[in-house]
Amino acid sequence: MIRPARMTDAAAVLACARSAYERYVPLIGREPAPMTEDYGARISAGHVYVATGNGDLHGFVVFWPQEGVMLLDNVAVRPDMAGRGLGATLIRHCEAVARRLGLPRVRLYTNAKMADNLAIYRHLGFAPVHSRTEGGFDRIYLEKPLE
Repeated sequence: MIRPARMTDAAAVLACARSAYERYVPLIGREPAPMTEDYGARISAGHVYVATGNGDLHGFVVFWPQEGVMLLDNVAVRPDMAGRGLGATLIRHCEAVARRLGLPRVRLYTNAKMADNLAIYRHLGFAPVHSRTEGGFDRIYLEKPLE
């Protein structure tokens, strides 16, 4: 089940992010931005949706409209829930909300060193549009047009 996050979910969202992204720390040389995000603020703004099952948080997605598109800021799945299509389901939820709002595409970014994420996003129909360094991170921006 996917639902809007509640403030009571903030600690579980952060724990999910930390466990999902910790494998990238040695690759990047520091904690990726999602590991240090203020999820309470994002939840308060209505930007976070969680995937739950049996009362547990399995993953989450963070997105909001920005500059005429939907910015998919973060998607994370607990490592023990990975490989079941949950990340793709969360991304499709973002896309569905964007369509309801009449937005023409979804934009996201990922660290250039996260090659497996890039492959997943390409498989889901996202194409690279540009890259830049932000906050010391080399980011690749990708977009997916919505029908």
